[in-house]
Amino acid sequence: MLVIYSNAYLLHNNEGHPENSSRLKAIVSYLKEQEFNEKIDWQEPYEISEEEIAKVHSMEMIENARHVGWLDMDTYTNEHSYRIAKLAAGGVVKACDEILNGRHSQAFALVRPPGHHATRNASMGFCIFNNIAIAANWLTQHGKKVFVFDHDVHHGNGTQEIFYERNDVIYASIHLFPHYPGTGRIEEVGAGKGEGYTINAPLPHGAGEDCLAALLDEIFIPIAMQFKPDFILISAGFDSHYGDPLGGLEIGIDFYGEIIEKFMNVQKKIVCSLEGGYVPSTLAKGVAKEIATMMNFPLNYNDKGYGKICNDVVMALKKKMNEYWNL
Repeated sequence: MLVIYSNAYLLHNNEGHPENSSRLKAIVSYLKEQEFNEKIDWQEPYEISEEEIAKVHSMEMIENARHVGWLDMDTYTNEHSYRIAKLAAGGVVKACDEILNGRHSQAFALVRPPGHHATRNASMGFCIFNNIAIAANWLTQHGKKVFVFDHDVHHGNGTQEIFYERNDVIYASIHLFPHYPGTGRIEEVGAGKGEGYTINAPLPHGAGEDCLAALLDEIFIPIAMQFKPDFILISAGFDSHYGDPLGGLEIGIDFYGEIIEKFMNVQKKIVCSLEGGYVPSTLAKGVAKEIATMMNFPLNYNDKGYGKICNDVVMALKKKMNEYWNL
């Protein structure tokens, strides 16, 4: 099992901001206490080139990311951030490269800053570059089809926008709605040759695990099976946990393992990339649960989220996506 991490990721930091270095410190410390840690291959990332970033982001955006201060009202930078953002994107690409070359089957990229809000032309929402989009695009250049599943509480508007008119990458998301950043309606299904390759489940406040299980079993997994991806990339945001202050969904820690299990039945080649999650202890356990699941290591927390069902969302999304897929 591969884990990508560097202490350099701690240099991008603002202690007064929810997305700070304590998140990764908690994760790494917790993982190294686990019995399965001896079977983890910890590897350093490499910096992605600006040329590779420019295949996903505009040159103007790349230049703006060099600014030290605030890129928008939520997204800070310091003198290290530009290099660390390249290291974050490079970390996810390296994880994909290791799997592509047969050295591993699964990986977790413990990277920051996160990425899924960064659009083609703008850094936003704590995100400088879109790490998972850069990696997905890199895989498509190697002739691979990619299924991106996003379980962050916030919709990954940047990832959606970047692949909205493409059919070699599916972007699928469960997220609280209405909520930041305001995108991710059922009707947002892609455009042009990408129509039907964007799948959004906008969930009401308090939606729980039964709701998400139905969405996975009836919509996301059947579509993934039909798409036959060569890789599955997970935007692993743990602010969807019921205890997260930036959240609003009712997911327990153990359910994150169920998500991984379901996707492993579609494709074993999986890379998880860290997104949100702002309670360090819960975040660490969520990451550990996903890693343990990929390693087939028993790790149970008896932590379940009890929330609303969302049959109306399931029915509406199923009806919409049935226009494109056999559901």
